[in-house]
Amino acid sequence: MLSVLGAQPAASREPDTYEGLLKVDSSSFDAAYLLPGTDFAAYRRVMLDQPEVAFHRSWLREYNDSVSLGDRISDEEALEILSEMQTGVQETFRKAYADAGYEVVTTPGPDVMRLRTQVVNIWVVAPDSMSAGSNRTYAREAGQATLVVEVRDSMSGALLARGLDKRTVGDTGHLTRRSRVSNRSDFQQVFARWAKASVVALGVLRAMKPIDDEGQSR
Repeated sequence: MLSVLGAQPAASREPDTYEGLLKVDSSSFDAAYLLPGTDFAAYRRVMLDQPEVAFHRSWLREYNDSVSLGDRISDEEALEILSEMQTGVQETFRKAYADAGYEVVTTPGPDVMRLRTQVVNIWVVAPDSMSAGSNRTYAREAGQATLVVEVRDSMSGALLARGLDKRTVGDTGHLTRRSRVSNRSDFQQVFARWAKASVVALGVLRAMKPIDDEGQSR
């Protein structure tokens, strides 16, 4: 059986403030927010929370409604996909920070920033059910996902920065056969890009002066 599927479109304008943080320009994320007066140069070590991953709230229902009974994804298979993604995000971000020279620690400290990473609104175009047999599915992309990274002071828990980035995953510009193996590879490439962008953004923050209440670095 051959099927052609499409990804879920998603777009929305982000607000100018978020929980006391001001929106600033960023070359690493679609939207970025900083807490005025924060000196990021004081942070030299990184503490990584276990990443959180979540499908778009309607993904499983809409996908299963669009395919035949034998191609549907079970709750157990959906949870397995999320578990694989969570492991991929965790390992990729930890490696990226370690390779960049940061000491990755597990306990708070005055020079430790705490990163909370979320990959949400995940939409997998062709999740490749384990019972799909020889079925072939073609799509222009593997799916979509949104990264949310929050930076907190590890001692007080205060929110210092937030980045948000939406990506189309594995976009080839033409119909490509999709499978569980190709999906894993395509999403892993996006996780790696996000991890690198996160490291780069942190380097920029540590090099710049704190912003004022108008969002300007003085």
